[in-house]
Amino acid sequence: QVQLVESEGGLVPAGDSLRLSCLASGGTFNRYAMGWFRQVSGKEREFVGAIDYSGSTTKYGDSVKGRFTVSKDNAKNTVYLQMNSLKPEDTAVYYCGAGVFYDFATQAMGALWYDYWGQGTQVTVSS
Repeated sequence: QVQLVESEGGLVPAGDSLRLSCLASGGTFNRYAMGWFRQVSGKEREFVGAIDYSGSTTKYGDSVKGRFTVSKDNAKNTVYLQMNSLKPEDTAVYYCGAGVFYDFATQAMGALWYDYWGQGTQVTVSS
């Protein structure tokens, strides 16, 4: 059983940066691809970005490409989401997930493929 704990989000002005982290415990971290999703109340969970088990391959949602970066430190059992040039539409609850994928390119963007989830953390971007 893998437990995931996201760092605290926060309230930031538009244009600022924020880094989220997600600490994993209870499993072999370097087996897992890690993903970040976000959700606004009443809407489906949206894919933000993901990184494969080795940390060598990443994938991003169209709305965050060029602004957000996912990285993975297997020695620290931690995945990061660096968010730059934040916009009000980035406001959401952000979740990290972990999964063992046989086809990262296809599975990374699908929330149903992830086996474990963190509790979520609120990020609010003011205009």
